Amino acid sequence: MKFLTFKQDGYETLGIASQDGKTVYALPEIGISYFNMNDLVGRLQVDDWQTLNLFLKNPTGGIPYEDIEKCAPIPCPAQDVICLGENFRAHKKEAADYKKEAFDTEKGYPIYFSKRVGEAVADGGTIPAHADITECMDYEAELAVIIGKEADHVSRENAYNYIFGYTIMNDISARDIQTRHKQWYIGKSLDGFTPMGPWIVTADEIPGRPSLGIRSEVNGELRQDGTTDDFIFDIAYCISELSQGIRLLPGTIISMGTPAGVGMGFNPPRFLKSGDTVTCSIDKIGTLRSTVR
Repeated sequence: MKFLTFKQDGYETLGIASQDGKTVYALPEIGISYFNMNDLVGRLQVDDWQTLNLFLKNPTGGIPYEDIEKCAPIPCPAQDVICLGENFRAHKKEAADYKKEAFDTEKGYPIYFSKRVGEAVADGGTIPAHADITECMDYEAELAVIIGKEADHVSRENAYNYIFGYTIMNDISARDIQTRHKQWYIGKSLDGFTPMGPWIVTADEIPGRPSLGIRSEVNGELRQDGTTDDFIFDIAYCISELSQGIRLLPGTIISMGTPAGVGMGFNPPRFLKSGDTVTCSIDKIGTLRSTVR
């Protein structure tokens, strides 16, 4: 299933998309009600799941996806997003080439950092340029994992049972702020720096260990073209390790890092500027578009 959030008469509404993603159906019109996506992720009932499966076999009504007022699937995450740094082998090298003292260190364990998200940017939304404080805005197409139930001391073998679904995140980063502070929190947490969407694809549609292509384009030019097979630390490893000492609550978002091809990886670097459109796509999920303004 594809769950999403959109606005109807000015209010956030939960919806489900058709299999081809072209039509959206409001959950209240199917007789299903949850407060928001965080509530749905943590409390989706078996009866509601069955109702939605039956509905999608013979749907009625609906709104074209392109006509809805889009929101990010989880517009306001309950907690900071947990991100992985340098989790693709090729990206780790290009990061070190850009700023050796900031990125070139040997690490036998994952790099985790948090990303503050006041409000995530919807598919088709705009990323503020913040030109008064950064000249080095960069893009990072990433697979984001949505935890579906409380995870505490989870084994690697059982980790995928705790995943509700997956979405796309563009981990926008101000590289000059990031390297100046020698930590990543502020440079990745500026307002509007978290495009996310277009929806959450439930884990049953991407079972087991995902093998997915991840790509990004800037103004139609292919920049990133990688695969989750290049993960240094896979999803199960990260869920298990994090949950040994941190209870991962329903709705927790873990963003798994980005492939090579980001702006800082070019010589000279190719950072984003106002008017640029970034398109991130992941196999079996869809496409997330954003424009810098």
